[in-house]
Amino acid sequence: MDVILKEDVAKLGSRGDVVKVAEGYGRNYLLPKKLAIEATPANCAVIDQMKAAAVRRLAREKGDAEALAKQLAGVELSFTRKSGERDQLFGSVTSADIAHELEHKGLNIDRRKIQLDEPLKTIGDFNVSIKLHKDVVVPVKVRVAKEASAEQPEAAETEEASAEA
Repeated sequence: MDVILKEDVAKLGSRGDVVKVAEGYGRNYLLPKKLAIEATPANCAVIDQMKAAAVRRLAREKGDAEALAKQLAGVELSFTRKSGERDQLFGSVTSADIAHELEHKGLNIDRRKIQLDEPLKTIGDFNVSIKLHKDVVVPVKVRVAKEASAEQPEAAETEEASAEA
């Protein structure tokens, strides 16, 4: 039985492919779950139209992503966090924090598009990739700085007093 896949099916093919499957697999699984339609000349014409629409949609999405990438090109984000010894943060900077900061700058980016393997847990400068489209990835500079605490100046005064004695 020949079927045209309407969705990507693991180990079988991707959307729009015409594949030959066992009769039972096609009739009992693919067709009832609307993962495929029977490969008739009329259905092939419908699938060709769907493919053309998908190509146009992907081109438009890529164009939008490239325009957003131009806006993100010079963006630098700064965060100040409390930190302990060896510049370890109490807490972290996550993709949600980065998305929130980008939103304050007028750029609405979904936090899931921010590619952060693990949250930033140290002081320093980092390059974080934002995947706007499968072909458009933009690096954004993120600076995490140490928050000045009220205890540090007092500690400096006690060090000076002990040095004078």
